[in-house]
Amino acid sequence: MKTKQEAIQTVGNVFGITAQHDQRADLSFITLENDKVVPALVHLRDVEKYVHLVMITAVDYIEDGNFQITYLLHNYINKTDIGVRTLINRDEPIMQSAHELWRQIATYQRELHEMFGITFPGSPRMEENFALEGWEGPPPMRKDFDTLQYSMKTYSNRSGRKTHDPKRYMKEQLKQDINKVYTDDKSTGDKNV
Repeated sequence: MKTKQEAIQTVGNVFGITAQHDQRADLSFITLENDKVVPALVHLRDVEKYVHLVMITAVDYIEDGNFQITYLLHNYINKTDIGVRTLINRDEPIMQSAHELWRQIATYQRELHEMFGITFPGSPRMEENFALEGWEGPPPMRKDFDTLQYSMKTYSNRSGRKTHDPKRYMKEQLKQDINKVYTDDKSTGDKNV
């Protein structure tokens, strides 16, 4: 059985790793061009025995115009994880579907489609609601989604409801907490600490 580093070296030789980050002894992340990801996942599963798909996730790098998609795989034999990352264009967020490799991938892909607007052509039930039943609007996990604007447009103000500016509110709370710590206890003359 190969070590994690040997498996990564093989993937690099066959598929061309563009970046590698060793986070811990049992966890490394590799970055591949997006057309190499699905073949590399097949190789890692079938040859290197990274048989368990832990999760798929996405990060919105709006400043670079990309989404990063990460597939995290686990090897039960040597108890290590490899994260396979790729970048896709944020303006045309399309990634090859890997739903035939693990059944649960279709669910993750539906979630990423709903939350980020990433499309996985051929993935089943892609257009069905996942968690945001009845949602109308842009994908809410994109960094350019304006939560305040959405809330103001979608929800009406209720009488008697207070709205706090979070920054000012937290400063006031901190100030009150600090003052409370240093006030005299009238019954004992001691300071509250």
